[in-house]
Amino acid sequence: ICFLLFAVLYIVSYFIITRYKRKADEQEDEDAIVNRISLFLSTFTLAVSAGAVLLLPFSIISNEILLSFPQNYYIQWLNGSLIHGLWNLASLFSNLCLFVLMPFAFFFLESEGFAGLKKGIRARILETLVMLILLALLILGIVWVASALIDNDAASMESLYDLWEFYLPYLYSCISLMGCLLLLLCTPVGLSRMFTVMGQLLVKPTILEDLDEQMYIITLEEEAIQRRLNGVSSMVEYQTVELERELEKVKSKKTNLERRKKASAWERNLVYPAVMILLLIETSISVLLVALNILYLLVDETAMPKGSGGPGIGNASLSTFGFVGAALEIILIFYLMVSSVVGFYSLRFFENFTPRKDDTTMTKIIGNCVSILVLSSALPVMSRTLGITRFDLLGDFGRFNWLGNFYIVLSYNLLFAIVTTLCLVRKFTSAVREELLKALGLDKLHLSNNPRDSETKPSANGHQKTL
Repeated sequence: ICFLLFAVLYIVSYFIITRYKRKADEQEDEDAIVNRISLFLSTFTLAVSAGAVLLLPFSIISNEILLSFPQNYYIQWLNGSLIHGLWNLASLFSNLCLFVLMPFAFFFLESEGFAGLKKGIRARILETLVMLILLALLILGIVWVASALIDNDAASMESLYDLWEFYLPYLYSCISLMGCLLLLLCTPVGLSRMFTVMGQLLVKPTILEDLDEQMYIITLEEEAIQRRLNGVSSMVEYQTVELERELEKVKSKKTNLERRKKASAWERNLVYPAVMILLLIETSISVLLVALNILYLLVDETAMPKGSGGPGIGNASLSTFGFVGAALEIILIFYLMVSSVVGFYSLRFFENFTPRKDDTTMTKIIGNCVSILVLSSALPVMSRTLGITRFDLLGDFGRFNWLGNFYIVLSYNLLFAIVTTLCLVRKFTSAVREELLKALGLDKLHLSNNPRDSETKPSANGHQKTL
């Protein structure tokens, strides 16, 4: 069963990566073999990431199915042993990909072989292995020093000699804490950004707008840029590049207007408001659950996310509302994951990290796979820490030391609730703020960074229209 699940995830991950990977020449040279090996390792990592994302929803729905059909013959394969095995495999493969496979793929891709040795695959593998050993020594030294500074006692120093039982779980705990902090930064931004993304994917209602007039204006603008582009001399290359970029933007706006004009009245006036209301409800429920979890943390010690064993799989429902509550938890978990990915690529530091279709280098693919792996591995921990679900973390996920620290968990919940609320308030009050600045005559001071201000074009009757 584990093999079949992983095979499906691997095939889906392979098609996703090949969709974004830059198309290379079909030559069987040394670089092509190295790229192919790195592609397989990246696909394996992305499949593990998908498994880590599906791990918590699969466990929740399996628990509810076992409660509903305890003696059904056809679901005997779905038991606690399988769930625990999946959690242990996800933890093991996450460590393997994060500390071995992805560093190997990166160094193997960048290696050329040591000077004086015969060039080839063996020389590149040798250089990669040497770099991995040096990197492992560096990381182990950093963790040793950090452990000595944080917990400097004899028992802690002796436990550092046990590599498998303490060192790697401790290191993975640090990576998980970093992933949860990254989710704390990305998820609130993504929750507010989701409204903009869905607004770009869906057709907005046409209220007090004349699409025919806008189409006429954008067509005139496209023809004007095309005439300027035909009249520019080939000697002025930078002018040609700027005009081509401007022409692409105008064509993109024209395509959006054509799509809005062809959309049906149901699609314009019903689907868009329904999706926006649904996003607002899901975001509000997430913030409400986090606020309730803060109250539980203050009055009940069992609300801590540190794994306590629990009643076991199939013995008790994890939600107060039974199957409906479990379905709501699964929807919220997927919503938080999508929002975190959207927020990750919306941050200025990671904007250039966004993959592009058929134009993403192998190095950037490796970086994206590592980022997605860190986010997906921290997702079950964040969902349990925020109180989105009461499912106790299994495997190595529940053994993280910082999950038992009351002040860290409480601060994490408070920061998530505050930052998410601030992002949503800023999102929904930006239009009002813009109008107030214009009314006070302060819009000329450029106090706002709203990109829509630069997209206003004068219409035929002299009024300002936003395209």
